[in-house]
Amino acid sequence: MPRLGVLGWPVAHSRSPAIQNAAFAALRMNDWRYQRLPVPPGLLIETVRALGQSGFVGANVTIPHKQAALALAQEASEAASAIGAANTLTFAPDGTIAAENTDAPGLIAALGSSPRGMSVLVLGAGGSARAAVWALREAGAREVSVWNRTPERAEILARELGARAVRAAGPADLLVNCTSVGLEGSIGDLERPAGAVERSASERAMLNQLGLTFDQVGEYSYVVDMVYRAGSTQLLAAAREHGVRTLDGLEILVAQGALSFELWTGCEAPLEVMRAAAGRPAGGGEDGSE
Repeated sequence: MPRLGVLGWPVAHSRSPAIQNAAFAALRMNDWRYQRLPVPPGLLIETVRALGQSGFVGANVTIPHKQAALALAQEASEAASAIGAANTLTFAPDGTIAAENTDAPGLIAALGSSPRGMSVLVLGAGGSARAAVWALREAGAREVSVWNRTPERAEILARELGARAVRAAGPADLLVNCTSVGLEGSIGDLERPAGAVERSASERAMLNQLGLTFDQVGEYSYVVDMVYRAGSTQLLAAAREHGVRTLDGLEILVAQGALSFELWTGCEAPLEVMRAAAGRPAGGGEDGSE
C-alpha cells in the first residue's frame, strides 16, 4: 500500500489528508493513503530516514521543518535549492530522498493573475516566506520587500534571494503574509517555534503583530494570507472591510498539494475534487481570484 503524509509540528490542523485522500478516491487509487505525521524537530531526522523503509512514497513538509527537510535530501530540485527550503519529499526504493518545493509555483498558480511589474511586501522570514520571495521574483515582480519581527532574519533572507529588507511595512501593490499570526492554535512566524509572538484577543493588536495598522491594510491592492482557518483571519477581514481583493492559504494549499500529488503519482490531479475536499467552492479562490 503506497503511503504518504504531512510532516509538521503541530500538524493536527492540516487539511492535506482530506485533500489528498479525496484525490485518490476520485481516481480510484484505493490502495493509496495519506496521513498526518506529527514530528517534533528533535525527531525529524530519524523519522524521515525511516519513512522510505516503512512503505512511504513521499511526504509534504510544513512548520517548522521546511529548511531542515532540504538538508536531509540527497537530491534537490533547482527551485528547492534556490529557495533553501522544501515542502515535498519523495522516497526512492534505494533510500534516496529527493526534495522539491511546490509552495512557490502553488502561490503563483493560486494568485490568479501575474505579479509581473508589481511591488510586493512579504511578511515573515521562514521557509514559506523564502518560497514566496523566490516565486514572486521569478514571476517578474518589480520589487520584493521583506519584513520580519526579527529584522536580522529579514536581512538574511533578502540578501540570499535578492530582495530588500525593510524595518517597517510600507506601501506595495501586493501584500503576502507568510507568518502564522491569525491561525487558531498556532503562534508566530510559520517557521519559528510556538511562542515567538503572543496572541491577542484584539483584532487590531493582531494586525500590529504583523507590523500593520487597520488603515494600512487598505492601502494594498491585493492581500494574500498563507494562513487558512474557519471564517477568516484578522488580516483578510480587515482587507475585505476596505474592499481589497484577498486570497487565503486554503487555495494556495490546494494548488501546491496538486503539484505534489502529480509528482508522486504521475497522474493529473483532480483539482476541483481537491478544492471541494478542502472546503473551497469549485472555481477558485476568494474575492475575484481565480
